[in-house]
Amino acid sequence: MAEAPRKSKISASRRLALKTKLLKVATVMFEEEKEQKKLMRESTLRERVPPLQLSGLSLQDLQALCRELHQKLDVVDEERYDTEVKVAKNNKEIENLSQKIFELKGKMKRPALKRVKISADAMLGALLGARVKESVDFKANLKTVKKEEEKKEEVTDWRKNVEAMSGMEGRKKLFDAGQ
Repeated sequence: MAEAPRKSKISASRRLALKTKLLKVATVMFEEEKEQKKLMRESTLRERVPPLQLSGLSLQDLQALCRELHQKLDVVDEERYDTEVKVAKNNKEIENLSQKIFELKGKMKRPALKRVKISADAMLGALLGARVKESVDFKANLKTVKKEEEKKEEVTDWRKNVEAMSGMEGRKKLFDAGQ
């Protein structure tokens, strides 16, 4: 028994109106949260960094204030560097541990495979399923290549052509005449 799809109890226009109201409320909440974060940031900065009173200070007082600010800046830079190093170390450790977990999950013992003798038709049937019913003749699809007959040089008597092959241009005649 197949159940008929249920009809929605809320009409499409009512659903659309509810969605638009939800989006409006969400945008208002988002803007309020953004404003709260901005106010919290400003109040935290006022607490941690008091405003500078530079008017009416002598040159020596200004130099002392600059030295003090430089020392605070150095301390903050050291803390920032230390935290960056700790974060990098923790990220590296997390990466190594996740890699170990992946390796542990990925290792499975593979069973010893057995050699199975199967014909080409049976293999095609197993791979392609019922699509191939007749046997496929692979040899019919192959291109035939005709071998060219190697040109054989005619074998002749070497003594007949000695003068041409020797490249001596008549020196053989002088040799023959000397005998």
